[in-house]
Amino acid sequence: MGPKPTSSGRFKPPAGCTVHRVNLLTVHQRLYERSGGRLGHRLIRLRFLLLRTAGRRTGQPRTVVLAYARDAAGPARADHDRADHDRADYLLVASNNGSDRPPGWLFNITGDPHVEIQDGTRRTAATTRIVQPGDPGYERLWQVVNDHNHGRYRGYQARTSRPIPVVVVTPTGPAPG
Repeated sequence: MGPKPTSSGRFKPPAGCTVHRVNLLTVHQRLYERSGGRLGHRLIRLRFLLLRTAGRRTGQPRTVVLAYARDAAGPARADHDRADHDRADYLLVASNNGSDRPPGWLFNITGDPHVEIQDGTRRTAATTRIVQPGDPGYERLWQVVNDHNHGRYRGYQARTSRPIPVVVVTPTGPAPG
C-alpha cells in the first residue's frame, strides 16, 4: 500500500526521505533560457516568451517567463499573411496569478518601457504600453488574452480587487548585442 494523505490532503513522506520543494515556474524559465528557447516555448496548450527588463530601482537585468497571445486584429493588420503575423503585437497580462500585488515586471516596464522579448529562439527589441481597465481597447484586448488562456484571467481577476492590466508589447527590431 502507498502513502496515505494527511487530514490536509497532503502526503507525508516515508521516514528518512527528504522532500525538496520545486517552483515549477523557475524550472520552466531555466529550461527555456538554457535551451536557447528550443524548449519551454510551448507548454499546456499555451505559448510562452521570455520578457527581459531592467530593474526599476537597480537597473539590473531581470527576466521572467510569461504566457502571451498575439494581437492579429491590432492596428494596420487588414490581412493575416505570415509577415503580418510576425509584426503582430504581443499581449501579456500582469495578473500575478490573481494576487493583490502586481508582478515586479510591471513596475520595471513602468520605469522603462524598452524591453527585449524572446519568442522561442528569436530575440527582439520591443516597447511596452500598459492598458488599464477603462482605457480604449482594453475590453477587446482582455477578451483576446482571456480566450487564449482558456478563461484563467477572468478567474484571476475574481480573486483580487486590483485592476489587472493588459500589456501590449510592440516589436521594434532585432535584439541589441
